[in-house]
Amino acid sequence: MALSVVLFLLCAAAIYLSCEYFVNGVEWVGRRLGVGATATGTVLAAFGTALPESAVTFIAVVFGRDAAQKDIGVGSAIGGPLVLSTISYAVVGVVLWSSHRKLRRDNTELQLDTQRLSSDQAWFLLIFIAVLALGLVSFPFKRWLGLLLFGAYALYVWREITARHGAEHDEEQLEPLKFRPSSPNPSLAWASLQTLIALGVIAVASHSFVDQLQSIGTHLGISSQLVALILSPVATELPETLNALIWVRQGRERLALANISGAMMIQATVPAGLGVLFTTWRFDPPLVIAASTASAAVVLLWLMFRRQRVSGMSLIPLGLLYVLFAIIVALVQRFQSI
Repeated sequence: MALSVVLFLLCAAAIYLSCEYFVNGVEWVGRRLGVGATATGTVLAAFGTALPESAVTFIAVVFGRDAAQKDIGVGSAIGGPLVLSTISYAVVGVVLWSSHRKLRRDNTELQLDTQRLSSDQAWFLLIFIAVLALGLVSFPFKRWLGLLLFGAYALYVWREITARHGAEHDEEQLEPLKFRPSSPNPSLAWASLQTLIALGVIAVASHSFVDQLQSIGTHLGISSQLVALILSPVATELPETLNALIWVRQGRERLALANISGAMMIQATVPAGLGVLFTTWRFDPPLVIAASTASAAVVLLWLMFRRQRVSGMSLIPLGLLYVLFAIIVALVQRFQSI
């Protein structure tokens, strides 16, 4: 177990350092492509960090040899949005609350377009409720509705790319590209190279991180089902959470929340679409609880953003929803095993 703990910590450190390079690189990629700051977070950064877990879901649901392996993919598709809508937003709240003096702010209120974020939450909630509903029913042509989920994500990307917000990038001074620190205007090739290398390290380290987490859970006597449903999603969404942490510490919560909302949208459409296409997509009680908890968190976020007064302190309690979910699922699993 000691070796698993050491590898676990090393992987966590590798993921954090790689995220530093990733967020720095993806900002320069967005600048060179002329993509707005918000779209950089919702599309470029979110797609990159969600790619590894989407690939895991694809392999599980398409090439899984039995129902148990396919269930891993389904659990990942639902667990991702749950973690992002609770723990990731809570982390943003904690970091903003703890660093507002360093950022020379009088309070911890978020400095961003709350109306846009409110719209993002409503867009996600509409799709996610449809995903939940599909998990409760069966009918002949159900699997083909997975294609509609892919179409929903394509529409979302088109909306983000075409929604220009003035000279967003021109308002912000980017840190020098870490691969070319002496260059004031690094090329797209260098920015892309740094981003792709960082993403590759994130993917490898994240995979090992999950493996070590499962090993530690086994040594502690935690059932594999609980590890897969409660702990693994936290690990697979670690890159998005760390990206948000880094951006908030830089005083750029707009990019942080854009990355989270974009990753949530990918998780609710691409992995879910694969699940609908290649599995029966029927939810057991723990999955229903997970999807319902994520929906509740998003409703709370929508209400917060609608009121246009969102602070770090108001986001922190969202993390308690995940704790509540974990307790309920653990009790359900124990009751079913009796």
